[in-house]
Amino acid sequence: MSNTIASQPERPLGPALYKGWQRKCPNCGNGPLLKGYLKVRESCSVCREDLTPQRADDGPAYLTILIVGHLMAPLLHIVFVQFRPEPLIMFTIFAVGCVALSLYLLPRLKGVVVAFQWARRMHGFDKS
Repeated sequence: MSNTIASQPERPLGPALYKGWQRKCPNCGNGPLLKGYLKVRESCSVCREDLTPQRADDGPAYLTILIVGHLMAPLLHIVFVQFRPEPLIMFTIFAVGCVALSLYLLPRLKGVVVAFQWARRMHGFDKS
């Protein structure tokens, strides 16, 4: 195998993750990474980077649940102890908050996971 990972130049992780958060191609940062809400494009429309090796799977959903849970649980406790709102009002506010935050984070975290895989040359991203 002549084309090894060690012989290829390092891909900077920080800029790739930032581009992924913006849902842009981790290579050029200009082309859209996603087609629709969560479907990853086969290739970048600007630089033609092949994005098919990505294997995001359940990672973005897991990270979304982890972040939303860690943000909402303490907030739920603080609101309950400080203000003692009616249960239905509190449930409504936190249900809407959890859904809204989840919908915001999920595509961004998918971009971050794909960008991480690209930067670390995982799952076939080492060919380019």
